[in-house]
Amino acid sequence: MPVITTPQEFDVEDLYVDLRPVLGRPLYLKCEGFNFAGSVKLRAASEMVDAAERSGTLRPGMTIVESSSGNLGVALSLVAVSRGLRFVCVTDSRCTAASRRLMSSLGAEVQVVTEAHPDRGLLGARLDRVADLCAAHPDYHWLNQYANPGNWTAHYRTTGPQIAKAFPDLDVLFVGAGTTGTLMGCARFLRENNPGVTIVAVDAAGSVTFGGPPGTRMIPGVGTSVRPAILDDSYVDDVVLVSEADTVRACRGLLRGGFLLGGSTGTVVSGAARWLDEHRPDGGLTAVAIAPDLGERYLETVYHDGWVREHLGAEALGAEALGARPVPLGPTTISTWSL
Repeated sequence: MPVITTPQEFDVEDLYVDLRPVLGRPLYLKCEGFNFAGSVKLRAASEMVDAAERSGTLRPGMTIVESSSGNLGVALSLVAVSRGLRFVCVTDSRCTAASRRLMSSLGAEVQVVTEAHPDRGLLGARLDRVADLCAAHPDYHWLNQYANPGNWTAHYRTTGPQIAKAFPDLDVLFVGAGTTGTLMGCARFLRENNPGVTIVAVDAAGSVTFGGPPGTRMIPGVGTSVRPAILDDSYVDDVVLVSEADTVRACRGLLRGGFLLGGSTGTVVSGAARWLDEHRPDGGLTAVAIAPDLGERYLETVYHDGWVREHLGAEALGAEALGARPVPLGPTTISTWSL
């Protein structure tokens, strides 16, 4: 029987969903939403705060400040309140109302940026706000998840080894690319301990993380408008870009199987399904994808028909694509998946 004294001590590490009945493809989903912060970001939040306290850069009475699109902000709110620290989260208008309310309920101050930087988008504007706050308040400490090695070290020590233990015969791992902390930590561990594993990063169309052109994105979690400093491309074997319409279709397809999962998970599952169709249509491999969070915080966005129509168009509400398989036509194959 687990007994804990702080919320970050509890984390379900070994829950996987076999998606073959829903997806029609061999894919295991590592579910990371079953902790008190509701996402995989609790690991990075705990690691970065621990490291800052050990180094002395974060001292009693100081205030943590961080830029977040939602999940890390919730995780840091939880860690901060459990340690008697103040936390200021700088987010933007894409952060879900549920995440903002949760952060506020945990005692965080939430500042919402609405004007995008002309070159660096909403993330660039958030980072500028953080810099202004730190300049004005000497007792503020910016963790800087985009460059902080603790962001990926947390997953090098936990998430990567957990996957390797559960699937010693793993062939391919799919990881969503936001700040790339989860991606880099898992990729570094597997490169050192199981170098035969193919690492596939799944990114949002319109993200600049892997050099693509910037575009409007409405679903938080995956994708950036400023390349994260901790990203090292040499650890990534392939990249799949997913449109937000396909993210919505994937989330709703999973829901038809009874799995209410977050927008980042829909992106990762959509990209994984397409990669598997293109690279291993025979299904003869062991594949794992990481699901960063659950879907409750997306009920007013990804799962709300009105929001989807307004921001992504009615076509995004079309038939869920999860069950779609390539249709053979003579010697060629036409895929029903599209970006």
